[in-house]
Parts: sequence; structure tokens; C-alpha cells
Amino acid sequence: MAESCMDHLGTGWLQAFVGLGFWLGMGMDVHLGITKTLHAEWSHSVEVKVMSTVIHARNVSKQYRLGQIGTGTLSHDLNRWWHTIRGKEDPYLRIGEKNHRDAAGKSAYVWALKDVSFDIGNGEVLGIIGRNGAGKSTLLKILSRTTSPSSGEINIKGRIASLLEVGTGFHPELTGRENIYLNGAILGMTRREITKKFEEIVDFSGVERYIDTPVKRYSSGMYVRLAFGVAANLESEILIIDEVLAVGDAEFQQKCLGKMSNISTIEGRTVLFVSHNMSSMNSLCRKGIVMKQGEIMFTGDMSDAISAYMMENDARNDTPIIHGISFQNEEILIESLSLRNAARELSNSFMSDENIYLEIRYSIRKRQKNFRIILSVKTHDAVHILETSDVRMFRNSEREEGEYVSRLIIPGNFFNLGRYTIELIVDKPNEEKLFGPVSLQFVITDLMESQIGVLMGKPMGVIHPKLEWQVLKREGCVEL
Repeated sequence: MAESCMDHLGTGWLQAFVGLGFWLGMGMDVHLGITKTLHAEWSHSVEVKVMSTVIHARNVSKQYRLGQIGTGTLSHDLNRWWHTIRGKEDPYLRIGEKNHRDAAGKSAYVWALKDVSFDIGNGEVLGIIGRNGAGKSTLLKILSRTTSPSSGEINIKGRIASLLEVGTGFHPELTGRENIYLNGAILGMTRREITKKFEEIVDFSGVERYIDTPVKRYSSGMYVRLAFGVAANLESEILIIDEVLAVGDAEFQQKCLGKMSNISTIEGRTVLFVSHNMSSMNSLCRKGIVMKQGEIMFTGDMSDAISAYMMENDARNDTPIIHGISFQNEEILIESLSLRNAARELSNSFMSDENIYLEIRYSIRKRQKNFRIILSVKTHDAVHILETSDVRMFRNSEREEGEYVSRLIIPGNFFNLGRYTIELIVDKPNEEKLFGPVSLQFVITDLMESQIGVLMGKPMGVIHPKLEWQVLKREGCVEL
């Protein structure tokens, strides 16, 4: 992918100018990389809209050129310049193709983003989800002003602190202390303001012992700890976090999620969060965007966005059986994984009171002393419900050569209404994982929804077992 180095140079000068403007309290609005003073003659209604909406994006697109950089670039640049001075459209914006990473394209130009539009309000936490290559990181880079869009319009109100990848914004030769002051200066903060926040940043990141060590000697986890501490605690109105939190340990991830929640609810700052952890996204974000091939596929509540993403992501597995799984070695061959109803017919849609029959067919080519099949069930937002195995005790895990069938019966009146994923893993306990995970999806529907297509209301909770209630008049009631 190629971009003009002049774009980066211009962006660097622009960031410095915008930071200086906010430091001086000029009250500026960033408009696609161009600063402009808000006009006093704007009506009151317009002022309210500007104050409530901190990010306004319309038809934002980003185009890249594929292949080896340099071949034919001069001729393309001259052609683009000739169209520009005549006031005509960029000729190469018309030939770009969608960013479909699984398929070969015919054009040398690809749209990493195409006509993306959205609004983010003050104090809002927005979750952005999508497959790898969907355009999430490109969008965050444009919002962070580390790159510019090919076309479209962006209005941003406030300073932005971003954590896009490990090491972003840090100079490797500088110490942790020096990088904290450097990042604060870029945001337009004075040295005194940064000093007031310094102890809070160091305490949050937990790298006090190494704060005067050059960050090039930090581990990736220490890098992320300090970078998040800087981004979250310095005075910015907008915080942008990409998938880098996955580098940190579980304790630090929970600490970061709690901090982002406080930033939004208590401090009233806006947060944009990208992650593949659907559980974290659902708990932190109220609004979600689903991206696919550089375009917005869905915008709405976070739980609905996760459902839309999981359904789209699982469409290729939306079948009640997987035949001829290519999981085999000299010892084991997994032949099929299937879902069946009470009539033993293949199905991936079940009523809430209906039993689910799951069947795994496999062949053992060599006697196994330590072998088991594990099945786990998750909700559409990747919350684990249960895990079960066909071996209860390791002493029963020996199996001779031959063809086998392992069946699992999941009783009716267990799952709540919704979409679920079953994952298959084959392993040797305390030794190694052989195959998996392989997944199948199924849907639990209510009887009324199945008959008339109307969902009467989904109960709360992950599971919905049928429990026995007793209602007795207290007169003559036998005490338990």
C-alpha cells in the first residue's frame, strides 16, 4: 500500500498546530485536517449540535494502491495532478475495488474504507467490530489524524488520545518519563499539567521501577501498560483504543475496561473501542458499528451489533452437519459433526422445549490410551455456557482401533431463546490438543415464533430451564 510521504508530513504539522490551538484555548473545530474558528453568528441550535456531537463523519473513504510501490507511480501522480488543477475528480477513485482479502482483484487500487458515515456523541462509548481487514484500524487512523482520507468529510470536536498499536506515539530511545511528557506536549498540555498527572499515570501502568529506562527495553506488555496509562489519564476529550489490550494480562485488561467505563460515565469523555472480545465489548459499549469490506454493515445497540456480526461471521457454518472434516493424522480421523432433532433429522433450528442430539463420527487408527472429545457451547456474543466431555474419568479414556460414534443429548427447556455455537475439540488430557475447535451454529426459537413468526419476548439470562413452581394458599399449607 502506498501513500504520499507529503501527506504524513502535512499531518504532522497539522497535529502540532491543532494541539497548539487547543493549548491556547482557541476553541477550534477540526474539519478534515483543516482548522477553522467557530463563527459567532451560528444559530443557537447549531451550537447545541456541535457541542453534543464530538465526531461527525460523512462518506469517508480511503483508497490504497496495491503491489510493489514505484512502478508507474510517477505517471499516475502526474495524471492525478493534471485532473486536480482542472478541478476534475481523481481518475483513480473510480477504479478501486472493495477490500475483499479472500479474493484476488483485477484493479491495482482497493478501498480500505468506502462511504463510511456515523455520528458519536459526547460521553458515548462506541464499539467497532468486524473481521480482520474490515477497515477498523484504517478508520481509527483517520480519526487519529495519522493518515488522511481519500474523500469525505470529518468534523472532530476536542483533542484525541489514541492507542492504535504497541509502541504508537512512543520514541524508543526516550525513557518512559520522557515519553509521558512528550505525549502530553503533543496534546497541548503544559509541563505543570503533565506533572500533576504523572504519578497517576505511573501508578496505573505499574512500571514505576522502569520509568527512567528507555522504552525500547520494555516488553510488549509494559509498552501497552504505559501507553494506555498515558492515553487514558492525560487530558483529552476523545480516547481511541485499538486491539492492543489483548497484549496485556487478564488483570490489566479488566483494569483498562474499568478505566474506560469511568472515563465515559464519570468524566464524560468519548471512547472508541475496537476488540474481538465480544463479552468486553458488550459490557462496555452501548452503541456498536459492524464493518465489512470497508463499509458499515450495521449500526445500533451493541448487543444487536454483536448478533449481526456473529450471524454474518457464522453464515458459512450455518449448516446442521460438517462432512469430511480435514482433521486427521496417523492415529485419528474425524469424519463428521452433526446436529439432529428428536426425529433424528438434520436440523440447526430447535424449539425451546425440544431435545438437541449432537453426533460425532470418527475413526481410531491406532489404540489410544489417553483420548477425549470436548464440546463447549457459547452464546452469540462468545459467553461460555458449558463444557462437557465424553470421558468423565481419565481411566475410561482408552479406546481400541475402530469406528466410533459419540453422542450428546442436550435436554429441552435448557437454553434461552437465541443463537448459539457448539465447538468441538479433541485432545489428550494433560498432554496435547489434537484437533479443533470446529464449530456449528444452532438457533433456539419459541413455539409462538416458530408458528406465526412473532417473538413474544425473550426472558432474561443465558439459560432458561423449566423449573417447578408451587403456589399454595397459606391456610393449611404444609411447611417445607
